[in-house]
Amino acid sequence: MATACDRQQGRFAGHVFRDPALLVQALTHRSAGAPHNERLEFLGDAILGALIAEALYARWPTADEGTLTRARAELVRESSLAAVARELEIGARLVLGPGEMKSGGHRRDSILADALEALIAAVYLDAGLDGCRNVVLPLFDRTIAVLASGQVTKDAKTRLQEWLQARQRPLPQYELLGESGEEHAKVFLVRCALGDGAVHADGQGSSRRAAEQRAAEGVIGQLDGVR
Repeated sequence: MATACDRQQGRFAGHVFRDPALLVQALTHRSAGAPHNERLEFLGDAILGALIAEALYARWPTADEGTLTRARAELVRESSLAAVARELEIGARLVLGPGEMKSGGHRRDSILADALEALIAAVYLDAGLDGCRNVVLPLFDRTIAVLASGQVTKDAKTRLQEWLQARQRPLPQYELLGESGEEHAKVFLVRCALGDGAVHADGQGSSRRAAEQRAAEGVIGQLDGVR
């Protein structure tokens, strides 16, 4: 049975690759050796950000810059991309090294999100910008429709900062407590603390930024009136 992502048939989300090697590379994690998908991931991240920005600009003609920025961040964050990757069954098609296979790397948000970005770059290189747009935007149509213009939730760090500023309180301090895991699968532990540290929370994530957001969420949960 064919899936949305199929190495053997050389296709992804309806796109049939003229150069199937691009698809193979996009699905190959660093742990499996070269050529892997890290360079494609870099390119795909930029392309996806531009395509999502273009779509939001066109669909939300009255939205201000802040709303557009928050919406784009919501759509391209790691957990959102991983959810799309799961719908496309990308995890089952990944080429992983023995260690990552054993540790369940095909289910990890960071690996799935990176692979999706790499696939987007592969489509771009194979079909050009218009072809890539036609493949990528339908993957996000449903999520964009759910995000009503002007009602996009601000991220946790922004909400916490605005709450503190409104009360003329010092901004939170974020401290990196530690890192663990192999180079390609790092886990960061960050603490967010207010004032003298009486109110604080720790957060983990596959990037320092993700860990800071989770720590900020933890602090928000201890405060009243933060929306």
